[in-house]
Amino acid sequence: QVQLVESGGGLVQPGGSLRLSCAASGIIFSIYAMGWYRQAPGKQRELVAHITTGSSTRYEDSLKGRFTISRDNVKKTVYLQIDSLNAEDTAVYYCAAALSSDITRVVRPDYWGQGTQVTVSS
Repeated sequence: QVQLVESGGGLVQPGGSLRLSCAASGIIFSIYAMGWYRQAPGKQRELVAHITTGSSTRYEDSLKGRFTISRDNVKKTVYLQIDSLNAEDTAVYYCAAALSSDITRVVRPDYWGQGTQVTVSS
C-alpha cells in the first residue's frame, strides 16, 4: 500500500519559516519524481516546487528564493522549506509522486498525500 504522509504544517506568523516533510512508503522512492503543490481557498491547486529523480529542482517563478525542495532517498522523504512566509502562502500543501524522472512530464502524479495546512497569520 502506497502512502505519502505530510507533516510540519501549522500556524505561523508572517515572516516566519516552516519545513514541511512528506514521508513515502510502499514505493521505490528513488525512482519517483516528487512535487509539492498547494491549494488556497477558492483557488486551483498549483505546483510550487518539484524535484527530479536526479535531484534537480524547479520552482514556481514567483516563489524562487523563498522555497527550497530537497529529498532524502534513504529516508524516503521529500522536504519543502518555506521562508519569509506571508498571508498568500496560506493553503493546504500536498506532496505528490510520479513514476517519472520529472513530475512535469506526466499528466497527473500517481500518488498524493492527504495534505497539511499552512496558515500564515499574526
